[in-house]
Amino acid sequence: MEKLIEFTLLSLTSLFTMINPLGIIPVYISLTNKLDNKEAKRTALKAVVTAFIMLTVFALSGKFIFDFFQISVHSLKIVGGIIFFMTGFDMLQARFIRTKQSTEKTEEYVSDISITPLAIPMICGPGAITVSIVLMNEAQSFAEKGILIGVIFFLLLITFLFLISGRKILQFIGPNGNKVLMRIMGLIVMVIAVEFFVSGLKPIIQELISK
Repeated sequence: MEKLIEFTLLSLTSLFTMINPLGIIPVYISLTNKLDNKEAKRTALKAVVTAFIMLTVFALSGKFIFDFFQISVHSLKIVGGIIFFMTGFDMLQARFIRTKQSTEKTEEYVSDISITPLAIPMICGPGAITVSIVLMNEAQSFAEKGILIGVIFFLLLITFLFLISGRKILQFIGPNGNKVLMRIMGLIVMVIAVEFFVSGLKPIIQELISK
């Protein structure tokens, strides 16, 4: 029992840090700025469901997928770092709002932004994917594997609740406060992006030098 509790706490802390529900709120608010509350909630739900499916799939079969396609987590970190950096740069300029074309249907817009960048890579990013794969490999029993899936579900439920509460937060801090918060989070996202990129590039360079 003690081992299960330790594994649960490890999974909670590791995945919560990687998913970072609070850090996603400014991006979500910016992307759904032109949507009504119902559509914004639908966007959040689709993003969270997509992220849950992706994290679960990678946790259960991530190592097999990487081996089959002969790709590494390092490459995933580099690509994720680039996407994160671009997202953070837009947030830093306080202009991370996609203008919806008049010919684009709301359903298509919601499906688009809910998958990327919200689900991937904001919620289900390289860090969360990597941690999920590592923890699943460390799980030595079906109970621990089940706990990991449960932790993923729980944290994404928390993320969903944070997202749908985001607009109330925006009403409290106001438009100017939102811009300030977006710029601060944009800077943080860019720093995280650099960390992802460097942590993915460093092992590749070391491997090339050692040859």
